Amino acid sequence: MAPPRTYRCEAITLSYTPLGEADLLVTMYTRDQGKVRAVGKGARRSTSRLVGHLEPLTVVRMSMAHGRSMDIISQAEVLESFATLKEDLTGITKGLYLAELVDGFGSEASANPSLFQLIVDTLRAVEADPASDMPLRFFEFHLLQVSGLMPELYHCVECRQELEPHAHRFSPNVGGTLCLDCNPDDAHLRPLSLRALKVLRLLDRSSIAEACKLSIDESLAEELKGLLFTTVAYWLGKEIRSNSFLERLRKESRSEVYIEGL
Repeated sequence: MAPPRTYRCEAITLSYTPLGEADLLVTMYTRDQGKVRAVGKGARRSTSRLVGHLEPLTVVRMSMAHGRSMDIISQAEVLESFATLKEDLTGITKGLYLAELVDGFGSEASANPSLFQLIVDTLRAVEADPASDMPLRFFEFHLLQVSGLMPELYHCVECRQELEPHAHRFSPNVGGTLCLDCNPDDAHLRPLSLRALKVLRLLDRSSIAEACKLSIDESLAEELKGLLFTTVAYWLGKEIRSNSFLERLRKESRSEVYIEGL
């Protein structure tokens, strides 16, 4: 029996590009089918029923039809728009950073419901507190986990000995934490403080709500950002474009704080 020509799915829109005179080529991540690229016919026309439904960072229930080369979006119902997040420059930039990572790590025609739920939960956390970077750290950590790339935090990845409560080293390309006695030739090593190791282990067993309650100083925050971003970027294997603008916003924010303090 031939598969049905139409189907429904729950998706979050990651990005879109103009196609032809009035269409949109939409990249979305669905709960049950992984990453999907589909065409919104006439979606750029002001009279289209799809107007406003396909904006990036919008959770939508889609009605789709299988096309010859690409699926067609026939209907869309907004389930969650994250309107408050989109009104905040830092918030929407962080949201687009999350979307870019999901686009890079998500596979087409390969469902990963945990990844779908992870980005939705993280967008809610960012919307609630756009200034906090902890939702991004939680997302980066659990992105690795749900993608099967979870770094080792409890044993040395080289000698497999249980890690003592001390400072160690961390290597994205060999899979996690190394004791002080092991030095693989091909390891890209970064220092890993005991405080950072404890926070990473806490992220491993915490919900995003619990993680966002953590209060850490700027030094520890920078160490965690360096460790997790480096690991995510290594596995992604290409430049994360939205991160450049995010870093620019951070620098401008620090400058404003400095000027106000003079």
